[in-house]
Amino acid sequence: LTSYHVPQGVGDIVMIQSDHTGAVDILSAELETADLLGEQRKAQPPPLAAPTMWTTEKMKEFKAKMGKEKNGRMVVKRGEVVTVRVPTHPEGKCICWEFATDDYDIGFGVYFDWTTVTSTAITVQVSESSDEEDEEEDEEIEGLSPVGDVERGSKSSLRHRYGEVMPVYRRNSHREVQAGSHEYPGEGIYLLKFDNSYSLLRNKTLFFHVYYTS
Repeated sequence: LTSYHVPQGVGDIVMIQSDHTGAVDILSAELETADLLGEQRKAQPPPLAAPTMWTTEKMKEFKAKMGKEKNGRMVVKRGEVVTVRVPTHPEGKCICWEFATDDYDIGFGVYFDWTTVTSTAITVQVSESSDEEDEEEDEEIEGLSPVGDVERGSKSSLRHRYGEVMPVYRRNSHREVQAGSHEYPGEGIYLLKFDNSYSLLRNKTLFFHVYYTS
């Protein structure tokens, strides 16, 4: 087959003739473009509002409190990405988070999965690297995970049911307690990502608390 490059403008008509049958197909470039854009808009979820962020200096108090909680402390190993999946709760209207680390910083970002919530249980997923996590999520649910250098922040476009609340950046969680909140945009699952994939030598001890408010 031979490809022909035809310059197109608003209202252009493109005629394609078959070399075998001689049949002629007439396409409106304007209508075709409009149809494609319409389908693309349907596939994209609505934009998400920015979160509210703040920090506190009460590191010792926060770590002592979370150290006593059953799931308030975890280790993010070198080269790993830990994703905490937090479903929206019918009795809540807003998600809140707080975290701190020992000695070193860690990458952190928030994403939202526009999906039906079947359980309010909070789950933790561990990946050996951000690249592997992207491949797994692409294969399993054809969504989009953050991709990029955690030093400069990740880049993510909306596709299917995923939206970016806050890209992954390295946070000074070893100096101040990092906190934030986000109002539910609808039903779905928040993906809170703790990214240590950039560290080849150091594990990070993470103190973490997530809760709902109404």
